[in-house]
Amino acid sequence: MFVPGRFHVSPEQEKARYDSHNNHPDDPGYRKFLSRLFTPLCTRLCKGACGLDFGCGPGPALAAMFRECGYSIEIYDKFFAPENAIFSKKYDFITATEVLEHLTHPAFELARLYRQLKNGGILGVMTKLVRNRQAFEKWHYKNDPTHICFFSKPTFEWLAHALTARIEFIGDDVVLIHKKYRSAQTEAISP
Repeated sequence: MFVPGRFHVSPEQEKARYDSHNNHPDDPGYRKFLSRLFTPLCTRLCKGACGLDFGCGPGPALAAMFRECGYSIEIYDKFFAPENAIFSKKYDFITATEVLEHLTHPAFELARLYRQLKNGGILGVMTKLVRNRQAFEKWHYKNDPTHICFFSKPTFEWLAHALTARIEFIGDDVVLIHKKYRSAQTEAISP
């Protein structure tokens, strides 16, 4: 589900909304929130894995959590850490916590992130999922003016099929997309 472009807020309004978030890297409540993705993802990573926190926000708490556990991780955020060099690298894992709902071009961004994964890598997503039309009508999550793109479980299943990826749903809002091992020849022709 998408919000039509004429209803999107300006980049300045979008950044102001993010600036109002109180997501400090040392906040125990925020860390607990992020642990819904962090904990299951860590159990699936090899020691020394390198990652990317895509959409890290002004206080990259998730990156700090990974570093504290010995993982190497880079950060990217279009407002707070806009270093485009990260898009020329490959990663063992990429996280996108509470990011997908803000994307104006989700197909482009998801394909780009997936291409950045090494064979066997994991794209870890945390976003609230649409359950059905009736629930959507009453859903508080859609009322945030920066939330313009909404996903459902069938959407992620379709995406995994299109990418020939394996998918895991954990709880109500965590999705792990596993990039299958491929040969160099297969990698060159895949999406």
